[in-house]
Amino acid sequence: MTKAVIIDDEPLAVELIKEYLKDYPEIEVVHIAYDGFDGIKAIQNFQPDLVFLDVEMPKINGFEMLELLDNPPGIIFTTAYDQYAVRAFDAQAIDYLLKPFSKNRFSQAMQRFLNGNKSISSEQEELQDGPVSRVVLRVKNGIKIIPVEDIHFLEANDDYVNIYTKEGKFLKNKTLSHFEKALDGSQFIRVHRSYIVRVGEISKLEPYEKESYRIRLRSGEYIPISKSGMPKLKKVLGI
Repeated sequence: MTKAVIIDDEPLAVELIKEYLKDYPEIEVVHIAYDGFDGIKAIQNFQPDLVFLDVEMPKINGFEMLELLDNPPGIIFTTAYDQYAVRAFDAQAIDYLLKPFSKNRFSQAMQRFLNGNKSISSEQEELQDGPVSRVVLRVKNGIKIIPVEDIHFLEANDDYVNIYTKEGKFLKNKTLSHFEKALDGSQFIRVHRSYIVRVGEISKLEPYEKESYRIRLRSGEYIPISKSGMPKLKKVLGI
């Protein structure tokens, strides 16, 4: 028996998926979750083979939920928003169903899953998604949500990133290149191969050692700036 979990805050969408799944007796729905927190617990407890996952949900959204899982199962996104298709492609989802989806379209997604197809077609790449507004990560006592306006700067740490805020340093299992693409370029700039800084946190540019500079932040911290980062910084600051 193939185990499935439905994670969606819309009861009508849940009922539609359950109705369509009647054509697949080999699929057993072991849990239904109506928010991301419960969804994480369900995946950890039931270890499903397939998850039907909404994007916009209370507490944390579907993509933030996936980032908290080390080995996510097969994912079929079910959402009313087409702008997330690129992120679904990056997350190697099996398919991306736009609500309200037909039984025929649902069947196509199920055949993709049953045939072992691991990700949706690259034809979805042309759709665009906006910059992130917060970062969700795991901490010792649970889950931490950091609004991007609370970030001072980000520092590369191998395949991870250190995120610095007024509350301290947090570790996220993403690369600095990921954040360079995900954050709003008008608010964050990469000033060094190892650093991205929030523009609003910059206090001033100071000489540092011979023929080099460093950035002083409003928090009193210092971060280096490379020669390639200087033109971008001057452009953003208007100097």
